[in-house]
Amino acid sequence: MDVSFLGGPHPQRGVGVVAPFDFVLDRELWRWIPDEISLHLTRTPYVPVEVSLDLARLVSEHETLAEAVRALTAAEPEVLAYACTSGSFVGGIAGERAMCEAMTREGAVASVTTSGALLEALDELGARRIALVTPYTWSVTQSLEEYLGEADVTVAARAYLGLTRHIWKVPYRDVADMARRAIQSRAGGVDALFISCTNLPTYDVIPQLEAELRMPVISANQVTMWSALRRLGTRAVGPYQALINPTARPGAIPLDPPAPPQGLPEGPPAEGGGWT
Repeated sequence: MDVSFLGGPHPQRGVGVVAPFDFVLDRELWRWIPDEISLHLTRTPYVPVEVSLDLARLVSEHETLAEAVRALTAAEPEVLAYACTSGSFVGGIAGERAMCEAMTREGAVASVTTSGALLEALDELGARRIALVTPYTWSVTQSLEEYLGEADVTVAARAYLGLTRHIWKVPYRDVADMARRAIQSRAGGVDALFISCTNLPTYDVIPQLEAELRMPVISANQVTMWSALRRLGTRAVGPYQALINPTARPGAIPLDPPAPPQGLPEGPPAEGGGWT
């Protein structure tokens, strides 16, 4: 059978993604990716350490990054993304910049990290006071606040779960509850809400929270993909998400405003933790 009329696979441009060994949300990353882009993922080597500042340091060592980038070179990505929030903020702003330099040096293409993309997204939204939601322990959450403080971003409210493992099992409903509690505890106004950790599912909860809280809601996986795709001159795919669609931002007037999505998908119960 002659199938020449089908042509061939369309040329793909690639984003190389370095993720920690315990990352399980590959499918979520793909949801932000337009059809003409491919993701090429690799993981850092396994280490028997729970989610902590020690783990963040281990999965972000320059030698580890270099090995991961070398594993991606055969796929010839046009941009590299390090998809881990804690691993990219644990060394502060200087450490994040050094990580990008190390990846670019090894891969010879532009590089971004989740925490660097976070600051880029906050600048895009003009957000200087934020509410923060994390699945982490207090020590890891505090380290993120210190990183944001270096960039003159104030964390005016927060909620965290205190988890050290199985973060990907937290359901959307618990993420939404954390966001509501953080907003309720705020002192003064906030410009946006950030949901941290690339292992925390967020894609479907973002538009629901934006409609409910009336403010931009951004997440770790979202800003990582958004930033990497910008460097390719293309846009992430995210209906009703203010970072990706400027007409969804507060005060914007969309040409044909759709109704916001209703309800949150169910998921497995979260483990451990408490509120602050």
